[in-house]
Amino acid sequence: MDSYSEITLLKAEIERQKQIINDLESKLKKYTNNQGHKKYLEEHKDQIKEIQKKYFQKLKEENPEKLKEYYQRANQKRKEKKIQQTNISENNNN
Repeated sequence: MDSYSEITLLKAEIERQKQIINDLESKLKKYTNNQGHKKYLEEHKDQIKEIQKKYFQKLKEENPEKLKEYYQRANQKRKEKKIQQTNISENNNN
């Protein structure tokens, strides 16, 4: 009987943790990529681009190694994406 009560306690704890996770996910959705955020990005596109330009210019001057790392990572992701697309198109042709 003791192991049965432990199992029921663990199941109750699992359900409680699942409820906490669901609550946190719903709160997170409120702050990530909602319509207001997308609208802001569309309306302030030029300002955001200007801020990014300034950031990269500052990065060029202060830490060129970090910039080099960014470019390498972007190139690597581009290659991976291209490989995935070719694999998908090959699978669709078969």
